[in-house]
Amino acid sequence: MLLTSETFSLSPARLLVIAPLAVLLIGTAGLESSASLQTEASGKDGAPMVLVPAGPFPMGVPTGDRDGGRDEYPRHEVSLDAYYLDRFEVTNGRYLEFVRATGHRTPQNVKDPSRNLWQGGLMPESVSDRPVINVDWYDADAYCHWAGRRLPTEAEWEKAARGTDDRRFPWGNVEPTPKHLNYNQRWIGEKTLMPVGSYEAGKSPFGAYDMAGNVWEWVADWYDPLYYEKSPARNPKGPETGTHKVLRSSGWHVETPLVRAFTRVKSEPLNRNDSTGFRCAADAPAKQGAQ
Repeated sequence: MLLTSETFSLSPARLLVIAPLAVLLIGTAGLESSASLQTEASGKDGAPMVLVPAGPFPMGVPTGDRDGGRDEYPRHEVSLDAYYLDRFEVTNGRYLEFVRATGHRTPQNVKDPSRNLWQGGLMPESVSDRPVINVDWYDADAYCHWAGRRLPTEAEWEKAARGTDDRRFPWGNVEPTPKHLNYNQRWIGEKTLMPVGSYEAGKSPFGAYDMAGNVWEWVADWYDPLYYEKSPARNPKGPETGTHKVLRSSGWHVETPLVRAFTRVKSEPLNRNDSTGFRCAADAPAKQGAQ
């Protein structure tokens, strides 16, 4: 069955809006004070979000770890203001709402059409709860702004993925296994990707899912291999200009050595492929500040 604009209201992706705690729109009065910050919120598109509290965290290769790439050194402490991050990667179902509302192009792999999940302008219902792929940086940025949010900075993504205890993976320091994430796979069509939130054992300290595996994720920053040597200690946003954007997480095809919360990869911002998606972020109320 193919979803149309008339049938999408029944998409399983909408079930992701349901959460055990009440959700509210970003910026409502209930979030104004530090004491009343909600641990969950939702954006214009209804996507559930988790709170990442203000404060410092160690960014880059963990202490004593020698597996990092050159661009992942030096380990350095970064302090961030409080923010919200999508609990899940943006799904095809949510992306369809964006396309319907704005007329934005559909996700397509122009280099290899056999890797498309959408059939022209139609989205198969079977992929509605799987992460959207074949979107470039500008597609991801446009979606987040439409949804009243933004792409996370590289630092925000990493803190949300690994917490504050210098861990290697979102779930801790135990080596990756198939119960933690979707990785080390070959392309078999839509079932290459898993529905978002499938790996309870792999979620991050703040409750975000698929911060490793499933798809790589676009972040806001331009890429600079030496940025960590000059990064500001508070709310870094990456270089002002560049030729490549940063990807974080790891895709369904990635093997164990790259499945690390501090892995950095660069990509041309116009690149659309079968292993890259995204999630969005939003500022917490200004009164929270940084600790």
